Amino acid sequence: MASYHLGLLADYNKEANRKMDAVIKTLSGAEWDKTFPGYFKSIHELCSHIYVCDYAWLVRYKGLRDFACLDQQFLSKNYRFDETIFSGRDEYLAMRPELDDKIIAFVNELGPEDPGKQLTYTDSGGVTRTRKMEGLVLHLLNHETHHRAMISLYLEMMGKENDFNSVSSIL
Repeated sequence: MASYHLGLLADYNKEANRKMDAVIKTLSGAEWDKTFPGYFKSIHELCSHIYVCDYAWLVRYKGLRDFACLDQQFLSKNYRFDETIFSGRDEYLAMRPELDDKIIAFVNELGPEDPGKQLTYTDSGGVTRTRKMEGLVLHLLNHETHHRAMISLYLEMMGKENDFNSVSSIL
């Protein structure tokens, strides 16, 4: 997959997240933390999971080579996969756009040879793996889509209208 296509997916995710966040902004604190019968029990937990995973992948990608957009100050946090971050909805809404911009900057900084290179990293279970960058970046971008669908379902269950996956202006 060409870097161009990865760029399209990164732009799509940013726009879909922006639309999703516009709906999330309307939620009360109780709705943000409302419990559902899914693996991730709330929209708060889902947003935290997506953020922590996106952040972890950017940290891992730094192992391929030095990327100017992945500066040490940005990558200085040490999130755990089992924690729910953000003190509330507003903290999430403030932090998500910056992460989306970092993802886009990272994808735009990929050179033509980078997608074909192998990256060795340690997964969340402590297992060392080696995989082609192209697939790893595609995984990051697809992972967001998967969990936005879960958030959409939770919003539907609360009677909240949402259609944040319609971003035809990107494509």
